[in-house]
Amino acid sequence: MPLKIVYRPCTLHFRKEAGTSRGVLTQKTSWILQVTDSEQPGLAGYGECGPLPGLSVDDLPDFEPQLRAVCDLFNELDLDVFPFNLGIILDQVVPQHLPSIRFGVESALLDIMKGGNRKPFRNTFSEGKTGVLMNGLIWMGSYENMLEQVEEKLAQGFTTLKMKVGAIDFDKECRILETVRSKYNKEQITLRVDANGAFSPADVHQKLNALAAFDLHSIEQPVKAGQHELMAALCQSSPVPVALDEELIGVFDYRDKFALLKKLAPPFIILKPTLLGGFRHTSEWIEIANRLQIGWWITSALESNIGLNAIAQYTAAFDNPLPQGLGTGQLFVNNFDSPLEVRNGYLHYNAEKSWSLPDFANAG
Repeated sequence: MPLKIVYRPCTLHFRKEAGTSRGVLTQKTSWILQVTDSEQPGLAGYGECGPLPGLSVDDLPDFEPQLRAVCDLFNELDLDVFPFNLGIILDQVVPQHLPSIRFGVESALLDIMKGGNRKPFRNTFSEGKTGVLMNGLIWMGSYENMLEQVEEKLAQGFTTLKMKVGAIDFDKECRILETVRSKYNKEQITLRVDANGAFSPADVHQKLNALAAFDLHSIEQPVKAGQHELMAALCQSSPVPVALDEELIGVFDYRDKFALLKKLAPPFIILKPTLLGGFRHTSEWIEIANRLQIGWWITSALESNIGLNAIAQYTAAFDNPLPQGLGTGQLFVNNFDSPLEVRNGYLHYNAEKSWSLPDFANAG
């Protein structure tokens, strides 16, 4: 049964301007993949390639021609997919330096392999029986706006909140954390912060000491990636436990992954399948982290519901008690309708709800 893969771009529009450390986002492009089987009409698997601007190693001006070349090669090979050859197909068809394409192709193949029902991973989550515990994300904004978001998330049942720090006004960010802590202690609300590499070698120690006053669970990527001696020292001495994020991007070789985690010895790592090259690469990071007794959680990266669904189902396959960094599916005004829904700080798959999927009639 030769499989065929096609793609179509989709511009996702944010419901509200999304303030990040890399500027304000109003829209984001993802390329949706569809895999079909010529011998089984109506059967299809879907995946999403959504490189993050300014962060993904495949955020490239010629991304679409490279995606087209991957699809052309795939279609030339008369491929069929089974559990034993999925890794072979990915290695032969998708270059390592295109992690978001690898994630999309892997997701689509897992979907069609499992029957084309948007259930690439079968578990209690995808069957609608359990949810995945999440943190609530507080977007950058004014002091009042960010406090408003905090109250909204708490009202929605979130007990872990994540806030960006270091990019706009550090004193203001500390005031927000102080306000939250004055109302809720660490037993009531868990606070995570993400610096996105914003602190400099000169001020990182002072800022970490200031943040330690707020009983934080962790700080993601306090300094820019690539400063291994500094980061190793911070992982050992920071009064706020360090979680590596951007540090992992672009590391594809298993031995390099091990060497990085062995040297830096972080308390936590954060895993984004779109940026890391899909689920097989993510599983390697998890296997190494477990061996080195490093905590981890999985985070989505502004995917539509197609990518988010695959990540959520993969995440649910692990018995990880930490809150995960999954999206809510409510970021975009033109997202694809899906069974994903948030209830009391948990992401659920409501099997009573159906999917609306893109039209591939004129896809590339």
